[in-house]
Amino acid sequence: MDSIRNPFVPSAGTPPVELAGRDALLEQMRVALQRARLGRHAKSAMLIGLRGVGKTVLLDRIRSDAEAAGIHTIRIEAPEGRSLPAILAPQLRQALLRLSNIAAAKDYGIRGLRALAGFAGKMKIKYQDLEVGLDYEPEPGLADNGDLEHDLQALFEQVGKAARAAGTAEAIFIDELQYVEEDQLAVLITAMHRIEQLQLPVVLVGAGLPQLRGRMGNAKSYAERLFDFPEIGALPRPAAERAIRVPLHKEGVAIDAAALDRLVDVTRGYAYFLQQWGFHTWEQAAHTPIGIDAVERASGSAVAALDESFFRVRFDRLTPKEKRYLRAMAELGPGPHRSGDIAACYPAKVTSLAPPRSSLISKGMIWSPNHGDTAYTVPMFDEFMKRIIPEADWRRAYPARLDQGPCAALYRP
Repeated sequence: MDSIRNPFVPSAGTPPVELAGRDALLEQMRVALQRARLGRHAKSAMLIGLRGVGKTVLLDRIRSDAEAAGIHTIRIEAPEGRSLPAILAPQLRQALLRLSNIAAAKDYGIRGLRALAGFAGKMKIKYQDLEVGLDYEPEPGLADNGDLEHDLQALFEQVGKAARAAGTAEAIFIDELQYVEEDQLAVLITAMHRIEQLQLPVVLVGAGLPQLRGRMGNAKSYAERLFDFPEIGALPRPAAERAIRVPLHKEGVAIDAAALDRLVDVTRGYAYFLQQWGFHTWEQAAHTPIGIDAVERASGSAVAALDESFFRVRFDRLTPKEKRYLRAMAELGPGPHRSGDIAACYPAKVTSLAPPRSSLISKGMIWSPNHGDTAYTVPMFDEFMKRIIPEADWRRAYPARLDQGPCAALYRP
């Protein structure tokens, strides 16, 4: 096949040719944003899911559709180690500048920029990573108390009033929201709660790993009433098949039923893996229709590409103890697993493994579906861990014998 015409895009956050299986969610968010624009009740939403399920692509598609419909938007990615004020302030400035250019909202937009100046001036003392350009002098008493909870509410209120005056809504999109500190997450939830009480047209659409739901619930008990939490998972089989078949069809290429079945099976319907296997299958195929032999030949290069990018980039950030913890998990399979079982495979006491487990959660590598359970946030990571630390190396490195437990056989001489 012509590599130039390859329709698959195995790249993080890059939209695929066919965004299959997400129509219901896209419609749900379209309705919510348009309701907000009309000043009617509209729930904000948090897209929850593992790595590689397409959360970022969905977030960007919702934003693109919103902009096309006349909704104003800003987009933020929450990196590790940055404060909420630091990631919000520059984008809120852009939003207020845009709103202030609309005649009906000019005064509200300028007052919002004054609020931002007061907010930044006070928050910079505590959050030294905050950097934002200031366009107006602060208005005394407006978002300048130095209390993040109070001041963010005041700032959001000005954004909402400007958006309402402009006849639009302001949609704030935040990716990787699980990295925001829990106390700052509580402030963000409180600000959105106040916006809802005032019926102002501001909507928050976030995306994050599965632990985000629990962190938001811990931050504010009413979070699950304030937000919808759609779970973004592997695609149902018909949608996964469509994600492969439609891009091929647009290039005038067909695929055998057996080859399509194999592609869906090996990727387990995960959006990113479908793109990866689809890309390499195209490269291996010599003609149309694509047969199962091309899929089988593609698997080696697809796995190698995943190992060098999708998996390895996460593995390389880990300490030796964290790698060992994840390798112990891999002995038990995909998961989730009980903490005691992981400790038995490590081997160590459960209490001694609390620090690496906590660190892995902070890094977004694992999460806890239930108390005492641990699961990977990256699909198929157990298989990668077994490839990167083969069984022979694992046995040789940790030869201690265990007389009982799920990994006892591993340690027998």
